[in-house]
Amino acid sequence: MRQRKVPIRMCVGCGGMRPKHEMIRVVRTPEGQVLVDTTRSRKLSGRGAYVEPNPNCLDAARRGKKLERALAVPVPEEVFRRLEELVAQALEAS
Repeated sequence: MRQRKVPIRMCVGCGGMRPKHEMIRVVRTPEGQVLVDTTRSRKLSGRGAYVEPNPNCLDAARRGKKLERALAVPVPEEVFRRLEELVAQALEAS
């Protein structure tokens, strides 16, 4: 039986590589709106960037404006608040 290849993505915060399903995706839609993509199976269309569910990675992505650079648009504060919620949930679950 063949083993399926696991898609790997890079965290914009720390630069670490992890399986895509373990990361949080932030997307810039074709209309220019920035959203946190929580759909998993049917992802939102647009330019995506990934952040590990780790407070240090999120802090690095915010402080260094790495998320803004990856998406090429300013990231609204409410997106960072939503990311903080998802990171907190991931920490509680582990």
